[in-house]
Amino acid sequence: MQLNQRQKAIVDIVKENEPITGEKIAELLQLTRAALRSDLVVLTMLGVLDAKPKVGYFYIGHSEPSQEYNLFKEMHVSQIMGVPLTVHQNDSVHDVIVQIFMEDTGGGFVLDQDGYLVGLVSRKDLLKASIGGGDLTKLPIGVIMTRFPNITTVLEEELVLEAAEKLVTRQVDSLPVVRPGKDGRLKVVGKFSKTIITRLFLEIKE
Repeated sequence: MQLNQRQKAIVDIVKENEPITGEKIAELLQLTRAALRSDLVVLTMLGVLDAKPKVGYFYIGHSEPSQEYNLFKEMHVSQIMGVPLTVHQNDSVHDVIVQIFMEDTGGGFVLDQDGYLVGLVSRKDLLKASIGGGDLTKLPIGVIMTRFPNITTVLEEELVLEAAEKLVTRQVDSLPVVRPGKDGRLKVVGKFSKTIITRLFLEIKE
């Protein structure tokens, strides 16, 4: 697995400052500890870094992936996907905001009247709509959602590693897991997110 730029930066910092805590790494990169959590888990599972409680991270640079990583790379999205939050394109922005915050999720996947995926909406989209003024109870979510072809999707049978690379490439927190219909339209069957990946890494590591 090829490391992304942030992961390479983390490795360089650890090499120069080991042992170093996750909080210190985050400080040097001007990021939050939470923002680095998934990268640190990946680097540890790959055998690039090791961590000791109350001490910090060390560089070990194993050339062979760990047993945990080998297990992870054989998994399919369907095995770990989460429950998606779906809304309909005629739902009001106000109602979608309420749903997203009640579910404590980063966004929702927008469906048409037949239940097929037509777009997605994030907290950022909702914030922009709120700042713009107007009556959010009358503004349909379909007006502000992101539409095709600007939506990246994941199939149930895809490998988790391939789906994770899509998250990194698109720089998003989650992607809809879809099942193609006979007419080419897509049914949303799950959610794949950075939080799900991080939780999986921790469970495998334990």
